[in-house]
Amino acid sequence: MLQGQGMTIAGAVRRIDVTQQPFYRWRKRYGGMGRSQLARLKELEKENQRLRRAVSELTLDKLILTEAARGTEGPRQRDF
Repeated sequence: MLQGQGMTIAGAVRRIDVTQQPFYRWRKRYGGMGRSQLARLKELEKENQRLRRAVSELTLDKLILTEAARGTEGPRQRDF
């Protein structure tokens, strides 16, 4: 936005207090997107995070149940 107002890249990144590297990374990632696309991307990233957490919890539940099922078959040896 600042660059669109005629400010140089160096001036714009100084103004928002970042180095040029993140600026170019952001521009590469989000450069051609409009506001609606950015909002949709943010929604999808949030949903992805929620789904990853759910998969993680379900995987943990499965491991616990597998461990419990093994315990009902007979005594298990403990590692001390």
